[in-house]
Amino acid sequence: MHTPQQAREQYQQHFGEGARIFFSPGRINLLGEHVDYNGGFVLPAAINKGIWFAIAANHTNSANFVAADIDESFSVELDAIKKLDGWKNYVLGVLHILQQKKYVIGGFNCLFGGNVPQGAGLSSSAALEAGLVYALDKLFNLGLNTQQMALIAQEAEHSFPGTKCGIMDMFASLHGKEGHCMLLDCNSLHYEYLPIVETEYELVLINSKVHHSLNDGQYNKRRQEAMEGLSFFQTLNKNVTSFRAVNPDVVNQFRENLSPEVYHRCLYITQEIERTQKAAEYLKSNNLIEFGKLMYQTHKGLSELYEVSCGELDYLVTEAKLQYDVIGSRMMGGGFGGCTINLIAKNNRDNVVSSIVSSYQRVYDIQPEVYLVETSNGTHEM
Repeated sequence: MHTPQQAREQYQQHFGEGARIFFSPGRINLLGEHVDYNGGFVLPAAINKGIWFAIAANHTNSANFVAADIDESFSVELDAIKKLDGWKNYVLGVLHILQQKKYVIGGFNCLFGGNVPQGAGLSSSAALEAGLVYALDKLFNLGLNTQQMALIAQEAEHSFPGTKCGIMDMFASLHGKEGHCMLLDCNSLHYEYLPIVETEYELVLINSKVHHSLNDGQYNKRRQEAMEGLSFFQTLNKNVTSFRAVNPDVVNQFRENLSPEVYHRCLYITQEIERTQKAAEYLKSNNLIEFGKLMYQTHKGLSELYEVSCGELDYLVTEAKLQYDVIGSRMMGGGFGGCTINLIAKNNRDNVVSSIVSSYQRVYDIQPEVYLVETSNGTHEM
């Protein structure tokens, strides 16, 4: 589904007239990967790919959902919310958390679909959860602000889907601003918008077509290893509340006290927190050359220290690095597949992308997808 009009028309086929239409964007993250749940800084932006919702109250005790893109549907009684399977858990998780927090919603009909690729690292699940929270807030006058919505969407993903994600994806989806990314402090949730000046270079995503699943245990395992490392540093200093109070030199100093895996996770996290703050300064001064160098450093850390990359993503970044007109490249998202994000000179973009794609296809026999994305405003009613 690619337009709000399609959402309205398909809703009419299933439920009749009267739907309100909402759009919830996916997101990219320029820098600051896997540090949102470790109390760091991130540089995300909402994009013009996302999910449309057609939704209306139905004055019953039932919530009726249609996932238009896969032609699946189900209904649930609001007083019998329970965990099911697959995509249903993302919307059920939202209802579950709203009920836990004593927000009162009535029955409704909801059809959704969009053009944000699943499994590409663009946070289709966060767009789904944040968009549903936003739509229900408007439909039933819950009185939530966008920060509260982001936190509810995060808890929803922790609940039935079982992915212990950070706040970045939902926050970016709800707070995006066209032409900007944001520097988000994941401790305080303070944020500032930074302009993305795309005069000579532009952002291009290349989808490895290797589909990752973040709730298969690896993502949560990384989070557990990070918590183990933080707990150690808290035994040294009770004032340490997050990795913000630890720097890479301290991690290296106590290397022998940590398992190799935990040491590597802690080193990456502390380096990435420093990198992201430095990257924000480069964006403010429109120094994309130095910003791009940090992207390569982040990928190296994600691959070798945090170990969330894969051979296909590493290959795409290596090929990008061979191209003079690519000034930065890295894997983006939770990892284990998905996209690379690349800063490419506009005047030679097509040739560069063609070269990388051809080489990748020759080696892996996979035709990657290429996305030219634009920044977008956050979740809103159409």
